[in-house]
Amino acid sequence: MKYVVVVPDGMGDHPLKELGGKTPLEAARTPNMDFFAKRGTAGLSRNIPKGFVPGTDVGCMSIFGYDPRRYFTGRGPLEAAELGIRLNKDELAFRCNLVTTEGEILKDFSAGHISTKEAGALLRFLDEKLRRAYRGRIRFYAGEGTGYRNLMIVKDGKREAEKAFCTPPHDIMGQPYKRFLPKGRSAGMLVRLMMRSRELFKDHPVNRRRAHEGKGEASMIWLWGQGFSPRLPSYAERFGLKGAVITAVDLVKGIAIHAGLDVIHVPGVTGFFDTNYAGKAEYAVRALRTRDFVMVHLESTDEAGHMGSAKFKVKAIQDVDRFVLGTLKRRLREEFEAYKIMVLPDHFTCVETRTHSSDPVPFLIYSNKEERKGPAKFSERTAAASGIVIQQGYRLMGMFISLSQGGRVRWMEAGPVGVHLTNMPVKLRHIGKGFGRRHPPDTVGSDSIRIRGKK
Repeated sequence: MKYVVVVPDGMGDHPLKELGGKTPLEAARTPNMDFFAKRGTAGLSRNIPKGFVPGTDVGCMSIFGYDPRRYFTGRGPLEAAELGIRLNKDELAFRCNLVTTEGEILKDFSAGHISTKEAGALLRFLDEKLRRAYRGRIRFYAGEGTGYRNLMIVKDGKREAEKAFCTPPHDIMGQPYKRFLPKGRSAGMLVRLMMRSRELFKDHPVNRRRAHEGKGEASMIWLWGQGFSPRLPSYAERFGLKGAVITAVDLVKGIAIHAGLDVIHVPGVTGFFDTNYAGKAEYAVRALRTRDFVMVHLESTDEAGHMGSAKFKVKAIQDVDRFVLGTLKRRLREEFEAYKIMVLPDHFTCVETRTHSSDPVPFLIYSNKEERKGPAKFSERTAAASGIVIQQGYRLMGMFISLSQGGRVRWMEAGPVGVHLTNMPVKLRHIGKGFGRRHPPDTVGSDSIRIRGKK
């Protein structure tokens, strides 16, 4: 059995007036997702545990099958792993965005999607200017592939900077940035670094050139997502699988590295609308020739949400469906006798608010060896209507794999009285309409799966 997981980052959303009360996923033409959903199972998965800030770091850790409450230490150390940075026990990794401000307003969390080359020049300049002043306690690293995503490493033996409260810049676009500067213990040092970068970047040749070209300048660094290196059990230990991950996003690569999975690099992958969608799917099929599992992560759907563009988000979803899922549907049939595919986002990225939310996300699971009767259209609404809710999202991966390995867990069946489970203890509880609420009601208890009561 071959396992494929496709993650259109931030694909979930709320209904939008400009789409006639539909979500972008409902408005998009998705014949391939609908094919898998109609012959498979759909439901909701709560990937963001209560108390966690919704983001790709936490959401994808859940999708990979790791409980964020146990294993998540921060975004920074995950991205450090992808860059080959080995953190010592006293070293803390911060995400270091390059951002654009306009007056006192944070205008763009990506500095106009600044190039990796330009970001490298700015970060090297900053490192030269500040490392000596801080006696070697800090060092800056430019990211690879996406210029605004960079890192700062801090020696923090007293574990003080770890406790600073730092806000993701993509959550505060269009707002006065000074209200969201780091707060709490050791925040003073972080604020000084950020404001000093503002002074140093002001007349840098990179920014002068970008201003001349009408592009967004890198006004300053923005520090957030700090953490020490996590310790994850490998996929071979947990699931007995050899696998790989395809993504343009460093933190997803970092989770893969910590999980003992291979990271496959695909030509033309950008993490944006112009990415090589079909190439990702083709390389995924090739990876499965020598592996059991592959995850394909797409970032364009998330970027469209942060831009506040329903049009771009619908287009990104359609591109994922046509070029990724369409290619996979054809190539998996050609190459493998038995395969399973799961499609789900890590979190919602809402066009209306231009940021993430913790809503349970829709998922579908399809097996070519065990076709079922699911919804005709895959969406947040039809997934919610199934009544299936995975309350602890990190358990979904284990269920997905166990079903094909003869495990005790068997999947959901539609029955005359709604939805029921076979061979799995479960409580029935009505949890309200759920979909469309900005803060869906929590249910209390340790059960992994809850089923909506049906009237």
